[in-house]
Amino acid sequence: MKYNFEEAPDRVNTNCLKWDKREEVFGKADVIPMWIADMDFRTPPFIIEALRERLNHEILGYSYRPDSYFKAFMNWVSTLHGWDIRQEWIEFSPGVVPALNVCTLAYTSPNDEIIIQPPVYPPFYGAANDHGRRLVFNQLLETEKGYQMDFEGLRRIITPATRMLILSNPHNPVGRVWSRDELNELAEICHEKGIIILSDEIHSDLLLPGMKHVPLASVSEKAAAVTVTCMAPSKTFNLAGLSTSSMIISDPVLMEKFRKTLTGLHIHLGNIFGNVASEAAYTHGREWLEQLMRYVGENIDLVVSFCRERMPVIRPVRPEATYMIWLDCRAMGMNGQELNRFFVESAGVGMNEGSRFGPGGEGFMRMNLACPGATVMRALEQIESALKSAR
Repeated sequence: MKYNFEEAPDRVNTNCLKWDKREEVFGKADVIPMWIADMDFRTPPFIIEALRERLNHEILGYSYRPDSYFKAFMNWVSTLHGWDIRQEWIEFSPGVVPALNVCTLAYTSPNDEIIIQPPVYPPFYGAANDHGRRLVFNQLLETEKGYQMDFEGLRRIITPATRMLILSNPHNPVGRVWSRDELNELAEICHEKGIIILSDEIHSDLLLPGMKHVPLASVSEKAAAVTVTCMAPSKTFNLAGLSTSSMIISDPVLMEKFRKTLTGLHIHLGNIFGNVASEAAYTHGREWLEQLMRYVGENIDLVVSFCRERMPVIRPVRPEATYMIWLDCRAMGMNGQELNRFFVESAGVGMNEGSRFGPGGEGFMRMNLACPGATVMRALEQIESALKSAR
């Protein structure tokens, strides 16, 4: 393998949220942090090189995204996802979470309804609640074939006050890659009812071998007419600290509303290093990404086989995308607080407790596998030992 994912730099005392906030988050520092969605792998060398080259210029004034950035991003989306987008459809946002909130302000009014499909990424809740919008839940269905969207339930809960639906595509935390048929049905419903879909596709590059991401806006003209797409290099290339993402909005009315709100908040310029890193990632990142996801796939295989053979009380939900794995711990017979206490205090492993993701998350834990396989094995062995001691 050209790139080394077996070793990870020491991140302690680097103002690292994942490692240096362990005591604050978990109540103790001596835990393996497998919670927040960033990677313990080095940011790719071609990105570091591009940043160093830009820093050598020694002036860090106002900047903009050059045409070369847009070309790199458009080529990336076309090559990886089969979606040909235009430069005029692309706008900046300082991250997907800020984009969620900008869209709430741009497309909805106080007391409007926003639908989300839990269990789902916690900031989806804040994007509605923090602005006086009403959250409506269309909980995912847990079936023998895996998690599914509840289209019948969706039709039932839509009211004249429903303005927006926030989609996680691929879904965080359950790891589903939604199919073209599923996305088409969702788009048909929302187009018919005049509902805007905010499609968070930040995990779209992080596909496990054999999977194919379908951008929602690419499935039909109806889908494109109601969809605002969020993409970013931050999860893919470990760039979360650079606060950069791209919005893809083909409908001119939706784009105008987004830009007006974005510029009104004065957060539309971005930053030099985010622009440089993004262009380098989208220009040179294909081989690195393929090797990363092969490695992540091996970590997933390790967790699945270890749990099946040595601690079947924990049932991993095999993801189709992302480097997170959703662990079904309901057979342990504990509530969320008890689960969190067990994993932190008894096993020394810090993860995200499932109820933070809302209805349907109770009894689950989300584990971050973007770390060396030796770290994953150590965490699994500590959990196994804690389970044996608890008997």
